[in-house]
Amino acid sequence: MSETDFARIYEDYFAFVWRSLRALGVGESALDDAAQDVFVVVHRRLADFEGRSSLQTWLFGIACRVAANSRRNRRRTSHDELSNELVSTDPDPQRRAQQGEAARFVQAFLSTLTEAGRTAFTACVLEQMTVPEAAEALGVNANTMYTRVRAVRAQFAAALEAAEREHDEL
Repeated sequence: MSETDFARIYEDYFAFVWRSLRALGVGESALDDAAQDVFVVVHRRLADFEGRSSLQTWLFGIACRVAANSRRNRRRTSHDELSNELVSTDPDPQRRAQQGEAARFVQAFLSTLTEAGRTAFTACVLEQMTVPEAAEALGVNANTMYTRVRAVRAQFAAALEAAEREHDEL
């Protein structure tokens, strides 16, 4: 593959990789470095990509490994909390506030999940990959992924319901 192919992949998928890394627990201060790490791997391995999976699936698998390394390194070196800031270009301050509240809720929910649950939720719910695509990206059996996705969706629904009850009590 050529440099032009790599440049196109970078342009087309950078936002996806960045969102995935953030949802997979990479801290705000490490997101740029982690995204760069993903694309260093992509650049190095692009010629080996055989197209047996979609490019998005392949990139997500790389992002999962980079995110795991980043979280491991962060635990060793720092105990920084994830920033829950949401960058929004919405001119309506109420919608911006609602988006920020939703983003903080999702980030808090993600922090309660196991790594397997977090990757399943990120892939299938946030990034809307199919279960077979996510299973392939993560190297797990599709039935296992279906079970994980069902479980994290139920956990999310329960967390959302609890948050709504708490909000109604205020």
